Amino acid sequence: MEQIPFGLIIVFVLAVFFLVNAVKILREYERGVVFRLGRLIATRGPGLILLIPVIEKMVKVSLRTIVLDVPPQDIITNDNVSVKVNAVVYFRVIEPASAIVQVENYLAATSQISQTTLRSVCGQSELDDLLSQRDKINQKLQQIIDAQTEPWGVKVSNVEVKQIDLPQEMQRAMAKQAEAERERRSKVISAEGEFQASARLADAAKVLSDQPSALTLRYLQTLREIATENNSTTIFPVPIDLIKPFFDQHTAKKVSESNAAEKS
Repeated sequence: MEQIPFGLIIVFVLAVFFLVNAVKILREYERGVVFRLGRLIATRGPGLILLIPVIEKMVKVSLRTIVLDVPPQDIITNDNVSVKVNAVVYFRVIEPASAIVQVENYLAATSQISQTTLRSVCGQSELDDLLSQRDKINQKLQQIIDAQTEPWGVKVSNVEVKQIDLPQEMQRAMAKQAEAERERRSKVISAEGEFQASARLADAAKVLSDQPSALTLRYLQTLREIATENNSTTIFPVPIDLIKPFFDQHTAKKVSESNAAEKS
């Protein structure tokens, strides 16, 4: 069996080494930052990339959106309430060269700047604003973080405050406040109903006072309803206007009799 020459083996090893280090394939969402002898020369990709072995080096960077979970931060709000706030940051690399050259680790740097900005913005806000104006807080966080990561070639697209943990004492106080607010609304609605009912009753009383016959009919209707619903004896006050005609008739009869007696 003929022995393979040693030189041919060396050539084969060098060819494999060249192919492994010279040929790179980048996916659609990847870019390659190429350095030649330590100097930045270009950003390449996607697809097939050819490099000069030993002389050129490439660093891959993903352009996909990264979801960064900011751990809970202990914060004292502007009205001296201690809370824990965590958030989520959505960002992506838009300039791969800056993300590699301008900062050592853009993932760690973005995480740290997100934590410090979250503590700063929430610390300048009051608790009511954190709970009721979360959209405004999210927009302010996004603008500040994006402005600080822009030199690194990182674009922060969105920041969302996920959860605000309140102390137990504050939760009980807010529950009492909410209960008091509901009771106040209930009393206001009840008072408004009483006011409207009294206004309608005043209008009805005015109509009945202008029409004595309507008042009489109303009394008779009430007597009939009471007699239908209850079998017990009911004492019902009768208005003087109802029996006044009988008194007037009786008085007139007596006057006529006395006049007749005087004539005779």
